[in-house]
Amino acid sequence: MKKIFLILFLVPFVAAQALAWGQTGHRVVGLVAEQHLNKKARKKVAAVLQQNSLAEVADWMDNIRSDKKYDHTADWHWVTIPDGMQYEATQKNPNGDVVMKLEEVIATLKASNLAREKEEEYLKYLVHLVGDLHQPLHVGGKDDQGGNRVRLQWFGENSNLHRVWDSDMIEGKQLSFTELANFVGPVTKEQIKAWQTNNIRDWAQGMMVYRPQVYKLPEDNKLGYVYSYENFGTVQQLLLQAGVRLAGLLNQIYG
Repeated sequence: MKKIFLILFLVPFVAAQALAWGQTGHRVVGLVAEQHLNKKARKKVAAVLQQNSLAEVADWMDNIRSDKKYDHTADWHWVTIPDGMQYEATQKNPNGDVVMKLEEVIATLKASNLAREKEEEYLKYLVHLVGDLHQPLHVGGKDDQGGNRVRLQWFGENSNLHRVWDSDMIEGKQLSFTELANFVGPVTKEQIKAWQTNNIRDWAQGMMVYRPQVYKLPEDNKLGYVYSYENFGTVQQLLLQAGVRLAGLLNQIYG
């Protein structure tokens, strides 16, 4: 049983490689969220983060990977939900996953009983993990380490499918995170309401619908303009969606 468990949960990702969106994407999520905070939440978030912005702290969870003190957070960035299965039916990773930890972090922040330093840490977890949840390959369902084992070429350079979605498509546009944040919108009131309505588990299930699109690869696994053209619109929508949903959570917690 132990051997089966290891295969099921450790194969989807190599933790050191599971960096959703890269710095630019995570900062876009943070900036979009700031644009949708209500006045009370914006003031409280700034105070908790010691006047640092959400964009500034958005990639903090990736930066702390070099600190052994945070080794226990390595598996929090992703979740495995096989095709046709609900999160509730999956065998849970004892180290935690992005769904489990987001639910815990949100409940803890809502309880409003953390010491200042701990509250800042939990808020940084929240900002990053909401971004992670909206990178489709962080809701894994295949035996390929979340796309890390799908070796391919991106405009003639060696890469892998996970990296293409994390950063290759985004960095290929040569935009700053502020420019990209301006380009991903606008968003309607109806979209905001719809996106913020459901819960973390619904959001995770929603990422599974992108799997056929993500894995639609040419036989030679050489990607470039066509793949970017077919998928960058989805990247933009997911960054926007993540930012709007993060703002909704922060408005609930602090607004």
